Amino acid sequence: MKTLGEKIKNIRKLNKLNQTDFASAIGVSQGTLSELEKDKYKPSLETVIALKLNFDVDLDWLLLEGAVASNRGLFCVRIDDLESNLISGFRKLSLSDKQEIEGIVNLKLKRYSD
Repeated sequence: MKTLGEKIKNIRKLNKLNQTDFASAIGVSQGTLSELEKDKYKPSLETVIALKLNFDVDLDWLLLEGAVASNRGLFCVRIDDLESNLISGFRKLSLSDKQEIEGIVNLKLKRYSD
């Protein structure tokens, strides 16, 4: 399970920002961000709101332990850290690599449906 600090760091890294730029975007100092990422203390309500507004962070995922929650549209889908890491990695791949992985997944799914 990811801690709150690890989730904040994950948001920063997914957006390819250094601590100084990310801290500025959410209205804290670089030192404060470093402390948050190390779980030395919890973010203020203002910081949580800034994460939501600036990075469209799912607050259920950010604030609830044990699962990644995505509330989009009419459905609530919970994914674990493994699935979250796979999605994060997948987003960094080139289109051709994504298509190759899609083909592998389709082959696996076909095998299980037969």
